[in-house]
Amino acid sequence: MKKIIVSLFILMAVLALVGCSKVGEGAEKGDIVTFRLATPDPDSSQITKAAQEFAKLVEEKSDGSIQISVHANGSLYGGDPAAAVKQLGDGSLDMLLLSTSLYTNFEPKFNAISIPYLFDDTDQFVDFLNSDLSEELLYSVENMGIKGLGYWTREFRQITNSVQPITQPSDLDGIKLRVPNNSLWVEFFSDSGTVTTPMDFGEVYNALQLGTIDGQENPVEVIESSKMQEVQEYLTISNHMAEAWLVGMNQEKFNELTEEQQGILLEASQEIQTWNAEEEKAEAEEMIDLLEEEGMQVNELTDEQQEVFIENSKQLYPAFKEIIGDEAFFNEVLEFVGKN
Repeated sequence: MKKIIVSLFILMAVLALVGCSKVGEGAEKGDIVTFRLATPDPDSSQITKAAQEFAKLVEEKSDGSIQISVHANGSLYGGDPAAAVKQLGDGSLDMLLLSTSLYTNFEPKFNAISIPYLFDDTDQFVDFLNSDLSEELLYSVENMGIKGLGYWTREFRQITNSVQPITQPSDLDGIKLRVPNNSLWVEFFSDSGTVTTPMDFGEVYNALQLGTIDGQENPVEVIESSKMQEVQEYLTISNHMAEAWLVGMNQEKFNELTEEQQGILLEASQEIQTWNAEEEKAEAEEMIDLLEEEGMQVNELTDEQQEVFIENSKQLYPAFKEIIGDEAFFNEVLEFVGKN
């Protein structure tokens, strides 16, 4: 009898060890895995709405085996995006939505997405985000311990200021404009004579109110949600630069999932890309109307006016190439969009 009991204990121990050694196979069917997904913007923002839609879709596709809670306003990482990227890599964060421009500190080639006037329209932008070139960028974050699940679009960036309508590059001459602390932005706007002022976004409203700066540039959603219409008179629909949202997940936690669960996350991310682009476009149109109703003077660059900005941007390609740091990659990007 003792031999039987001992044998049973040995068998149970072996089975337990086998169960614990299933690297990459995740939990057994029927178990539930939970993740927290961090976004940088408020609950009312489009990106947080998209994150919530993503969580809902993943739960449906996985029959409840994957549950994602969404945490807005950078609350999980203290609002510091550089710290967020590091925390995602070391596993302190499970999942993170962050702009591609904020990954440029870790991989300069992400700057390629934001080359001024690179994309003719949103469709071309989406095609690029789903291309092998953008996939190469997704792979580049794996050496930081991050799995890139995909990209979601952001609306193109627009210019606001309190001096005058912007219809040509010379209209920017002398205007004190807040830009992100990124060489690509500084190079592009400085070329038009703009007094570029890198500044934390949290300080922008007060700086505009006090007249420390004259203007800023951002997607329309950010302009409206930050109440820029209260301290800015002019909105120019310039569509001058693009960014995307990188849907990131801790690599180790991704590897612990079953292949089926991994596939669900990748598939859901791709589906939300389409959903988000459509929602974003409709929302941007509504917000432009709202900003106009609330007193902003809105002007949209004509094709001819935009062409002058495009030509100015092309003259800066040698400088952009240096910022990106990979000539071959830069040339491939230009070839993809037909601007080589």
